[in-house]
Amino acid sequence: MNFKEATDRLFDRINHEELAKILGISIASIRQARLKPGAKAHREPPPNWQEAIVDLAEKRVQHYRRLIEACRARKK
Repeated sequence: MNFKEATDRLFDRINHEELAKILGISIASIRQARLKPGAKAHREPPPNWQEAIVDLAEKRVQHYRRLIEACRARKK
């Protein structure tokens, strides 16, 4: 793994589209649920949003664990 590959993986992130897909809702619904509660366009978050957040966070942890292991293996 070279510097560019490692930093590409480091800077990789979760986006609205990924969360919307897991929850089975639109990206607009994600954005509306993120608005302040007093905002006109605010919507309640979808049911089971906590499980989706945990799932994505666990995948992110695994992603970074693999990156750490790859970088450490490269140092040897």
